[in-house]
Amino acid sequence: MADKAIFYHAGCTVCVDAEQAVAAAIDPARYQVEIVHLGEQPRRVAEAEAAGVKSVPAIVMGGQPYHINFGASIDVLK
Repeated sequence: MADKAIFYHAGCTVCVDAEQAVAAAIDPARYQVEIVHLGEQPRRVAEAEAAGVKSVPAIVMGGQPYHINFGASIDVLK
């Protein structure tokens, strides 16, 4: 069974580019990746923040957030 990874983004060009790079780089045999567009799913902003996400795009794997470039602060999405 693959571990779960959650990729949070806001739909900006930085985020979309990062989403494409993540999709190409993550081994689907190791990780089941869920894509969460926080602009379309604002109720999940609190979830992302609780997971340690400070800015998007970011991916949470094994309970650890990894920030990729800088598209928007999580505070802007609240």
